[in-house]
Amino acid sequence: MQNAIFNSANFSSIATDAKGVIQIFNVGAERMLGYTAAEVMNTITPADISDPQELIARAHALSVELATSITPGFEALVFKASRGIEDIYELTYIRKDGTRFPAVVSVTALRDDDEAIIGYLLIGTDNTARKVVEEEQKKSDQRLRDQQFYTRSLIESNIDALMTTDPAGIITDVNKQMEQLTGCTRDELIGAPFKDCFTDPDRAEAGIKRVLSEKSVTDYELTARARDGTQTVVSYNATTFYDRKRTLQGVFAAARDVTERKRVEVELQQAKAAAESASRTKSDFLASMSHEIRTPMNAIMGIADLLAKTKLTPEQDKYVQIFRRSGDNLLNLINDILDLSKVEALQLDLERTGFSLSDHLEKVIEMVAPRAREKGLTLTCEIAPDVSNDLIGDPTRLRQVLLNLLGNAIKFTETGSVTLSVERHEDFAVPTALRFTVADTGIGIPDDKLGRVFERFTQADSSTTRRFGGSGLGLTISRRLVELMGGGIWVESEVSKGSRFAFAVPFEAWPIAGRTQSSPIDAADEAPLSPLRILMAEDSPDNCTIVLAYLADTPYRVDVAGTGALACEIFMAGHYDIVLMDRQMPVVDGLTATRTIRKWEKTNNRAPTPIIALTASALKGDRETCLAAGCTAYLSKPIKQDVLLQAIRDFAKVQPAPAPTKADESGRAMRTAARLAERTPAYLASCRGDVDKLNAALDREDYAPVSLIGHNLRGSGGGFGFPAISDIGAEIEQAGDKADNADARRWVGDLKLELDAIGGRAVEPV
Repeated sequence: MQNAIFNSANFSSIATDAKGVIQIFNVGAERMLGYTAAEVMNTITPADISDPQELIARAHALSVELATSITPGFEALVFKASRGIEDIYELTYIRKDGTRFPAVVSVTALRDDDEAIIGYLLIGTDNTARKVVEEEQKKSDQRLRDQQFYTRSLIESNIDALMTTDPAGIITDVNKQMEQLTGCTRDELIGAPFKDCFTDPDRAEAGIKRVLSEKSVTDYELTARARDGTQTVVSYNATTFYDRKRTLQGVFAAARDVTERKRVEVELQQAKAAAESASRTKSDFLASMSHEIRTPMNAIMGIADLLAKTKLTPEQDKYVQIFRRSGDNLLNLINDILDLSKVEALQLDLERTGFSLSDHLEKVIEMVAPRAREKGLTLTCEIAPDVSNDLIGDPTRLRQVLLNLLGNAIKFTETGSVTLSVERHEDFAVPTALRFTVADTGIGIPDDKLGRVFERFTQADSSTTRRFGGSGLGLTISRRLVELMGGGIWVESEVSKGSRFAFAVPFEAWPIAGRTQSSPIDAADEAPLSPLRILMAEDSPDNCTIVLAYLADTPYRVDVAGTGALACEIFMAGHYDIVLMDRQMPVVDGLTATRTIRKWEKTNNRAPTPIIALTASALKGDRETCLAAGCTAYLSKPIKQDVLLQAIRDFAKVQPAPAPTKADESGRAMRTAARLAERTPAYLASCRGDVDKLNAALDREDYAPVSLIGHNLRGSGGGFGFPAISDIGAEIEQAGDKADNADARRWVGDLKLELDAIGGRAVEPV
């Protein structure tokens, strides 16, 4: 073994005589120090190849430790060994080329048989690698301390109160903001239960459990309670955190003081409530004003019309005509004010229905043509050839805007022409967006007045009001209606040369677009309707009655499900060509049922069955919501028979037969009307029963049935020919959704009055 050690290249083995002169210098020493054995043997001591400063320092340290004077040099290297003390220490060797390296040296005294020292053995190993590791460890430790300091600085400088807990909800660390929030020191908080910091410990504990379950929570509100009793509303965001092995360590939570935000929210809610109350007051006033003014106006205008039909002198006839024109102007003003108020109060809902653009424009031109002829004006309508004719939109509001613009153009044009042109509007992403332009050769508008023409009660010049009449509301209403339809309106004008009012509105293509509708179809060529199995999901018996009456004269077989859950069960157990899905139903609503059906179809590799959503709501976004849930199409109640039948033809899975003739449709409509007329007394009796149910629900402040009954009335009234019941139902539904007891009772009272009024007159067939 001695030979192995002496001959090892991994150890430097240096043996000296008693005076320290090197006698043995093995291959390991040669490799480490760069000397050959011949160069150092009997020539130098190990002190000559050691760092002299370290020798001085070692001699001083040993002198102090052993209380004896030790000379720097070889004696310092071997002094302990010479006293029989085991000695292993670090020193720096100096190679032949002058470079240095750290070494760990073990020194042993060599003795003869009489225990006299005859020399020393120094076995050393190169300590460079360990020194590098130690240095890297020092740097790593320093970086860790720096990172910990940086992290702590971030935690302490955060404006939120931060804390960590273990999985049991015991606080493990906090920052200064948490100390300020609770009035406790960091040492007091660490080890305390998280829940004890809040006014509602159960909710706080539930929050920790929710984080552990869901991995994170956001905007979880709690009320912190400080030691002095101060309470602060905070919003917590929290998440779980883990160690390197992905072992759960606990919860990290950040709390932000939202006391001021809550105060602002309360103020905003109060302001909103006040605004809504003011809006309701305004609406009530307008409704009352409309009724109170229209009633005497009806008598005034009726008497004027009767007078006009009697034998009058020329002077009397002149007075009566003034009488009639003034009545018409006053009635138009009332209508304009009510329309503007509805738009501003967001109470004006747009209709979504299919219509023929050319037919619609023809009717508009017919309405304004007499006035144009009276003034000798040329009135033309031009439709670009690439404009789609079959559209979906609100034809009533489109007509209102066109009549306003055409009426103004004719009013302010004494000679020349008025032209209505329609073309595609390329600036919109919707391919069926259209631009309508009304151009005239009238008096024009000065440049400095163009910006004000769309303001209420404003005309380009106050003198025009006296000369041409008008309230100055027409353009304001037109702008609001165009914006409500998702478009924009603008004007170009030159004094004495005329004006060009234009507006662009996006429409949708009607599914039956491209079908020839003007050419009559021979009844002999018509095939009967294809038999279809239809599943109708509808909880309202009255709405079921209407739809079943609509479909009674068809080869369609209809199964009815009263809830969305039952509709799913029936659908999965059978095979249907189309589904009519009410949106609002108990247990499972229509949209959830649609999603369930679509998921089942996908799982079972079934082709999607057409699902037509039927809803009493027609607000913005309702159609998109239905389609996003998986519905194929969307119809708004009250639904007309021809619209429902056409939708079934368009979307049924089987190939439908060609559309029936007008004679067939007329006969079917008459039979349907007769069936509905037979069921109308039962429907009205059901409505009277709903009045009692509504009052009972309001007495116990249970608003869910109030909303549901209102929803059903909204969808069924129009189908039986009572649009007023639909309107009242919509108001009852809205009041129920808002839990507004007083408003709901008022509308229930109106419903009873309407039913009493219907009962007091003969009910005409639907």
